[in-house]
Amino acid sequence: MQRFLSDIRMEYLERIDDELLKRKLRSSAAVLIEGPKWCGKTSTGAQLAKSIIYIQNPDQRAMYRKMADTQPSLLLEGETPRLIDEWQTIPVLWDAVRFAADQRQQMNQFILTGSATPLDEEENEEMEHTGTGRIARLRMRPMSLWESKESRGQVSLKALFDGTQQMGLFESPLTIKDIAYVMCRGGWPGALALDKEDALEVAVNLVDELVNTDVNRVDGSEKDPDRVRAVLRSYARNISTMTAATTIMADVRANDISITDKTLTNYLRALRRLFIIEDAKAWQPSLRSKTGIRTSHKRHFVDTSLATAVLELNPTSVLEDFNLFGFLFEDFCLRDVRVYTEALRGTVYHYHDNSDLESDLIIRLHDGRWAAVEVKTGSKEIEDAAKNLTDLAKQVDTSKIGQPAFLMVLTGGQYAYRRDDGVYVIPIGCLKP
Repeated sequence: MQRFLSDIRMEYLERIDDELLKRKLRSSAAVLIEGPKWCGKTSTGAQLAKSIIYIQNPDQRAMYRKMADTQPSLLLEGETPRLIDEWQTIPVLWDAVRFAADQRQQMNQFILTGSATPLDEEENEEMEHTGTGRIARLRMRPMSLWESKESRGQVSLKALFDGTQQMGLFESPLTIKDIAYVMCRGGWPGALALDKEDALEVAVNLVDELVNTDVNRVDGSEKDPDRVRAVLRSYARNISTMTAATTIMADVRANDISITDKTLTNYLRALRRLFIIEDAKAWQPSLRSKTGIRTSHKRHFVDTSLATAVLELNPTSVLEDFNLFGFLFEDFCLRDVRVYTEALRGTVYHYHDNSDLESDLIIRLHDGRWAAVEVKTGSKEIEDAAKNLTDLAKQVDTSKIGQPAFLMVLTGGQYAYRRDDGVYVIPIGCLKP
């Protein structure tokens, strides 16, 4: 029998989003915490909530729907901030919260959580307003290594941007075998309460529930589980690449000749709405030369364990194909860097131009500061990665976008240090926000 995270009780581990949620509640009447199932949205919201309503509680669900049909404001009654868990199953609650925010004219009123984005406004007559100016959004992802206490955090992303990071003899606690394990286990909070072998089943169970149930619930259309799994497998095989949708289509069609372009588009859209896949957009800075910039997104999962689960990889087998491991490791690092960057009010992109100059991760803060990062699994690739970064710093028009705050090679190695050329070499097990 599968063990689901709802059956597991564990001590709450502090999340980076705890402070972000407090910040947003101080300036908004409501905050929507959105992200994949089992990433900890409800537990985080419950730390601040004074009252909670679980919309999907099977003992109360039918009654809640009847109340929503009659007078949805009744579901909002309770001590504030009031947590409304999985609100999107009763979409009219969005407008009810928006209207209540208008009427109360107070901050810190509601926390909503959702593991799927609702249908677009034009497809859903119940959701008439966007909530702009009333409902702030907080994107939550599975736990980073710093949150799961598996990174020592001697190197701070904020300190690197501020120019205050002091370098010492910093050592990561993670070997490549350790990284292979946590990559397959994922950052699912409930997995941390299990023994090592059972923890690996969490992502497998999530994928099983996703392909058999969740993709159908997200928009009400029936989807073939085998086809969903085939799409996920193709996405996983092309992880951390700019692979076109046509290539994914050809991959799936090798065993399913009846799939159409429209069907693939619908399946990918459902996976995005469930926060399962989350591509990295291309960074498009001003350049000194006329080199063209590739604008394709890079294919990524919200957590690398979903890719290893759908590919049926374990911590041992994932190391047998070191080329694939490198692409998975980039996806793994992106998850943590995204979590840390959003705490600093920033966004993570990738860069690739027509001369094949690239940077795996471009961190851009909302104040305009930026940094370039190359992701490498071991020490042998560091020299080429550092040259790549310094070449990129020369390529961009710094008179328009400024000098990079720092250049970094993010590795699966043991030691952190600063090279003579100024490039930082930082193990993922040493990083924190």
